[in-house]
Amino acid sequence: MTRPLTASLSALALVGCTVTPPLATAPEQSAPAFTGAVSAADPRAQAAGEEMLARGGSATDAALAVMLALTVVEPQSSGIGGGGFLVRGTADGAVATYDGRETAPAGATPEWFLDANGELPPYIESVRSGLSVGVPGNIALAAKAHAAHGKLAWATLFEPAIRLAREGFAMNPRLNGMLERAKNRSAHSAEARAMFFDATGKPLPVGTLVTNERLARTFEAIAQAGPSAFYSGDLAREIAATVAADTPRDGAMTYTDITDYSAKTRDAVCGTYRAYRVCTMGPPTSGGVAVLQILGQLERFDLTALGAENPVTWHLFVESQRLAYADRELYLADSDYVSVPVAGLIDPDYLAERSALIADDGRLAEVEAGTPVGAPAALADGDEPEEKGTSHFAVVDADDTMVSYTSTIEGPFGSGLMAGGFFLNNELTDFSRSPVVDGRLVANRVEGGKRPRSSMAPTIVWDPAGRPFLAVGAAGGGTIPVQTARSIIGAIDFGLSAEDILGLPFIMAFGDRVLLEKGTWLEAQADAFKALGHAEIIPRAAPVKGGAVLRTPDGWQSARDPRLAGQIESP
Repeated sequence: MTRPLTASLSALALVGCTVTPPLATAPEQSAPAFTGAVSAADPRAQAAGEEMLARGGSATDAALAVMLALTVVEPQSSGIGGGGFLVRGTADGAVATYDGRETAPAGATPEWFLDANGELPPYIESVRSGLSVGVPGNIALAAKAHAAHGKLAWATLFEPAIRLAREGFAMNPRLNGMLERAKNRSAHSAEARAMFFDATGKPLPVGTLVTNERLARTFEAIAQAGPSAFYSGDLAREIAATVAADTPRDGAMTYTDITDYSAKTRDAVCGTYRAYRVCTMGPPTSGGVAVLQILGQLERFDLTALGAENPVTWHLFVESQRLAYADRELYLADSDYVSVPVAGLIDPDYLAERSALIADDGRLAEVEAGTPVGAPAALADGDEPEEKGTSHFAVVDADDTMVSYTSTIEGPFGSGLMAGGFFLNNELTDFSRSPVVDGRLVANRVEGGKRPRSSMAPTIVWDPAGRPFLAVGAAGGGTIPVQTARSIIGAIDFGLSAEDILGLPFIMAFGDRVLLEKGTWLEAQADAFKALGHAEIIPRAAPVKGGAVLRTPDGWQSARDPRLAGQIESP
């Protein structure tokens, strides 16, 4: 959707005549004033953000209303039972970032996921239990960001979500399909079975009106009392009790773990790409650093001249990914607990050194982490699984303030546990389940109060003249940095529209394998990638879901990933 940057049209007036009385002058007509633009994965959540902007709200107000509404209509992916990261940038270049990542309970230890024999149980056993649940951070993040940047009353932000929960929303194909595919979590709790499934245990049909009165009441309590209604009192006790009852070891979440939680402001991580300023989120997420590394390592290549449909372009992109992810696996973790060499990882000299390893005519046989300035010694790569239950949304308001916010409960329907009408995350499985590998400590090991490493990469970009240009990010676990960097390249190097940057074919290296998005021109170029040294090519559907607002010469555009078409529309 394109919105005009200018607010008025030329006046249209009738010319007066010499007759008496004179003809009346027609009233001036003008285009509606630009209030902003919103991108969200679900149209009903997007409408919640647009409502806030129309009521004079800020980009922050709109983004928070989207997050709340997604708790209702996209319960498989995000919401107040999880956490997230928010990046805000203004027209004059100021940037602020907010960390609402979940935390491990104080009693958690590095051996948190090991069984009595010191072995790792099957992954699903860790997920579908209280072991996987971190203290949720989204409400604390919302309160902190709103206090700093909100224009509307706190309670106003909850109004669309309360309506959706109480009056109901239509089951769309995407939610229906996820309920079936992730049934081991979606139907884990009696509350979820009663809400989303029929008497035979099948997900409610597409088009069914789903209501969630319990969640509506939870929202009303938080709207009236503020974040204390979530982090203390009956709801906090319910969350702690629900998690503890399903935790098969000592150290389970307590009421105090919840009352002690706080969202944090963090320093933004910024760099440049072809004179565009790019700012993103730093640790405990790895996504922002990876985005800046991918871009920085590619800057010496003329991607515009190579073109958007040239296999060499995307070969270079894959090679840059491989280098960035090698560093990510070794060094990135919660910087409150581990020394993370962020400055060294994005230093231009270091990126130039890493970029020199990339060749346009062949694949690197082996990729290892580099040694940036400040790198800690003797760390090991962990065994973090892929996360999938995430949603990204982006907003620009009438003042050209941009907000990029990624929210998650980790896997589809999180842990499967519910409290207060919402799903609780399984975010702690973003830690390495093995605390030690080959006799060396893993940076991203479990520790009490620590925040697990993430792949989320909410990002904002200013053009070379310093004007707000792009707010972008993605869902899709470990694919998030790749999606985000790809979208930025699409906008800057290829001048594509908001929808087209999100719709670029997906390509990513997974170890020695390269995934090419099935059904795209990339799949047809599999032989070209093999000729460049990528021996194992895997065509498959892309596990991606991006969102963006982009400034063009004609105005701001908002878009969601075109792959969602046909899945999110209400019947």
